[in-house]
Amino acid sequence: MEKGNKKIIRGWVMYDWANSVYNLVVSSAIFPIFYDTITKKRYAKTIGVKDIEDLKEGAIIWVDFFGFHLSSSVLFSLVLACSFLVVAFLSPVLSGVADYSGNKKRFLQFFCYLGSLSCISLFWFDVLPLEIGMVSVFFASIGFWNSLVFYNAFLPEIAEVEDHDRISAKGFIMGYFGSMLLLILCLVWIQVFHQEAKYCFLFVGIWWMGFSQFTYRVLPHNVYNKKPEKGIIWRGLVELKEVYKVFKKTHRLKRYLTSFFFFNTGVQTVMLMATIFANKEINWPEGSGSSGLITAILLIQILGAAGAFMMSKLSNKIGNVKTLIISVFIWVLLCFYAFIIKEPVEFYLLASCVGLVMGGVQAIGRSTYSKFLPETTDHASYFSFYDVTEKLGIVLGLVFFAVMEMLTGSIRYSIISVAFFFIVGLIMLIRVPKEEIELEKSEH
Repeated sequence: MEKGNKKIIRGWVMYDWANSVYNLVVSSAIFPIFYDTITKKRYAKTIGVKDIEDLKEGAIIWVDFFGFHLSSSVLFSLVLACSFLVVAFLSPVLSGVADYSGNKKRFLQFFCYLGSLSCISLFWFDVLPLEIGMVSVFFASIGFWNSLVFYNAFLPEIAEVEDHDRISAKGFIMGYFGSMLLLILCLVWIQVFHQEAKYCFLFVGIWWMGFSQFTYRVLPHNVYNKKPEKGIIWRGLVELKEVYKVFKKTHRLKRYLTSFFFFNTGVQTVMLMATIFANKEINWPEGSGSSGLITAILLIQILGAAGAFMMSKLSNKIGNVKTLIISVFIWVLLCFYAFIIKEPVEFYLLASCVGLVMGGVQAIGRSTYSKFLPETTDHASYFSFYDVTEKLGIVLGLVFFAVMEMLTGSIRYSIISVAFFFIVGLIMLIRVPKEEIELEKSEH
């Protein structure tokens, strides 16, 4: 296949436009607020309070889930953590099968449809038992994150190495703007037309499924003309094992992936729990909490796109690893700042800084891994290591976040504890060599 084909690259980028609405509307913006409202109503009814406004400010909202008595924020983080464990298990197995069979595109479609249909099912979250409603949250997460391992694996196949930073950043920029557009449409739907927020989950599923068709029309199927035989799952596992043997010898890639495990754990934990934190800990004026949060999230999206663009340019001048070191150091400072803030204006400043470094670290993190890959046709298998590292890190981060809140009784200590992951990731990044051969020489 011809690398650098503009039509194929535009099609690949469109999947970022399609699927990022899940990450913004469901993971970050409208669903966490919707979830908080629903769980508050159910808790208020349980304790005999007529209006959720009468609940004590900062009170822990307790829910019953399969016989367990948990706070609503702890339940949310643990359900997401379980979904990431499933993704971490499935990714390497399915990626080996995808590489052996040449079916990356089919796997991408399957998980796209699983995620988008699960988002649509969130429409009934408020009327279903909590245990059933959280199943939709669980499968939407699996669909989104598992589709990305196959989507990311196309990058080294459609573009030359020197273009990876630019194209990866372009994908994230398109994702930020696409998701921001749908979020604005959702806000108009809710605040101008005074419609229920749950319809937004229908919009997300339809958007994700609909715009992904542009990607499927142009992405090649079976790039390397693989001709699978019987026993495809077993042969896929053998394929993965062979890739792992080569992976163990790529010293620079291993060191980078270790650093990525830690700093990305911090990034994803902050992204997933920021709305819950802000809803609990910021002193929003009465009645303005939801609109204030949405404003901050839109600010993050705009600056996230700008950050991805700027860091792509910076990486061309000083290199990917140095760019990531600067980004991760800023993240450390932001964790400590988050611990002390209380007022909306302080949160807006935090959101602005998070936006600038969030887009950059995601785009450059993906393209750096792609650049460090050896010559191979097994890109899905290699990206499954990236994906498993990312998901296990997210599981660790979410569980760590939940445990810290349970131990300390404050979500603020959960936020500041995330700095640990950034600090370790920063140290590991400094140890990533410029070239593979440099590390080999240093070991003899």
